[in-house]
Amino acid sequence: MSTADLQRAKVYEAEALVRRIFDRSADFPIVEVAGSSITLPPERKFATLESVQAYVDQVLALNWVGERWSRASLPVAVRSRAGQGGAHYERIPPVIAVPLHRGGTAWALRELVVLHEISHHLAEQDEVHHGRQFTGRMVDLVDGIVGAEAAFLLRVTLLDVGAGVG
Repeated sequence: MSTADLQRAKVYEAEALVRRIFDRSADFPIVEVAGSSITLPPERKFATLESVQAYVDQVLALNWVGERWSRASLPVAVRSRAGQGGAHYERIPPVIAVPLHRGGTAWALRELVVLHEISHHLAEQDEVHHGRQFTGRMVDLVDGIVGAEAAFLLRVTLLDVGAGVG
């Protein structure tokens, strides 16, 4: 990659805000976002690495995903990630590493985190890791899989923290 990953901190900040909103959605299912009231759709949570693997396989097998991104045809393995770090994508061979527990919670075993890593998998080789193409693809995946309301929340939050969305 020849271009610096200048948006990384902003993308992580926006995603953390969105995850916190979803964490509270059972108590507050309707949220005000950019002047619009939206009802948050449910976000899938996973209990095991096997359930994450099945989800990743299903997302990559979606017709519209394969039509938009050629790398959807490449299988991705899912493995446990040791330590206190976040989820991580390894390009060669394609692997999504997910921490099972951090701080006593399985915070990464959730749909929005897994879609972030799938967004990395679908990226072209020379793409900035958290650049506009990445954020645009992530919003598109969230829109098509979680729902338009979740994508709207993610897009607005990314823009609010100063991240470009492509």
